[in-house]
Amino acid sequence: MPTSENKKSLLKKFIAIILGFGPGIFAIGYTIGTGSVTAMIVAGSKFGMQLLWVLLLSCLFSGVLMFAYGNYALITGETALYGFKKHLKFGKVLALLIIVGITFGQWNSLMGILGISANIIFEILAANFEGLIPYKYETVLITAIIIIVIFYLLMLVGKYTFFEKILVIFVTLMGLSFVLSLCFVQPLPADVIQGLIPTIPDVPGGKMLVAAFVGTTMASATFLSRPLFVKGKGWTIKNLGQQKKDSITAAILIFLISATIMAVAAGALFHQGKVVTQVLDMANTLEPVAGKWAVSIFFFGALSAGLSSIFPCLLIAPLLVADYQSGVLDTNSRQFRIITAIACLVALIGPAFGANPIEVQILSQVFNVFVLPIVILGIILMVNSKKIMQGYKTGVFVNIGLYASLLFACIISYNGVLALMDYF
Repeated sequence: MPTSENKKSLLKKFIAIILGFGPGIFAIGYTIGTGSVTAMIVAGSKFGMQLLWVLLLSCLFSGVLMFAYGNYALITGETALYGFKKHLKFGKVLALLIIVGITFGQWNSLMGILGISANIIFEILAANFEGLIPYKYETVLITAIIIIVIFYLLMLVGKYTFFEKILVIFVTLMGLSFVLSLCFVQPLPADVIQGLIPTIPDVPGGKMLVAAFVGTTMASATFLSRPLFVKGKGWTIKNLGQQKKDSITAAILIFLISATIMAVAAGALFHQGKVVTQVLDMANTLEPVAGKWAVSIFFFGALSAGLSSIFPCLLIAPLLVADYQSGVLDTNSRQFRIITAIACLVALIGPAFGANPIEVQILSQVFNVFVLPIVILGIILMVNSKKIMQGYKTGVFVNIGLYASLLFACIISYNGVLALMDYF
């Protein structure tokens, strides 16, 4: 029997492991939010495990890109966009295009996230107060306004880190709920193996989901923010080995969590022919495990993921601008307040027009892929310059990974254009 002291020391070791996990935790925070949960559940319910190969490649290339951007920061001591502006011939234009592209994608995503979060709160309220059902639009819009105003005020008082810690716990609970349900709702092993064979579903919306998958898993914001988080951790050129392990661990965890969510949706919904189109449909994913508690458990987790995604989405534009200026992100500056205020107003467009937040969320992930080739090309040029990298030579396998990810990003971007043409 383990003594209470042994239990305490095991708990201390576990906490130390979590705290020791470096900037990769931010990569997971950026990558796994409402956007990826929505994309994985919709894909799992529509196509089973058919898109597992896209997820695997996206996570593999994400690991390579996190490693390359992290190494660049440790060796040069510079942030990414400032480096582009300083060292590359058309770097200034490239950096500005990246800022505009990522901000557009993230603000679109913010619209979907806010819509989903407000809809979740409406569903919880409607379950208890049936009189609200005829006033869905008004309730969702008022809820969205209250949420975004609260988050804007929290950002102005700089309480981000405190709330991030709480929201990370919520997202962890959501992840655990999907792992638990996977024990009950297992996909067929044959489906998993088949999912690793590259195919694009030849149905309406198939191309769109492939692009959304890459947009949410190979998120440009994750790589560009990597140098800032690596520097924030206090790592130097002595931590190159640690940085490599951190990148690999983050990529593996993103794959495992995302694949688990997809597998649960495939096992619970795909073979029954149930497809997720509305926010309430997503709760069906947990129904085989939790029964009547499904709605509450899932909504609590999805709401937590949504709220934890609002902070990074609001932060990304001022973060990229600060990176470009090579300054420190000052949350008290006038620039910060204006940019985040615009982001909050953009976020309300979806709920104001009564748009389906599931569709908005998938669309926003598609837009994210268009800036990806530029982000990859930029880092390829930087890490292969001996002058910039101060004599440090980038390995052959890393370069193969970078060029393969560039080719993959270009194919997916082309696929995204076709998907949007079909959609509109």
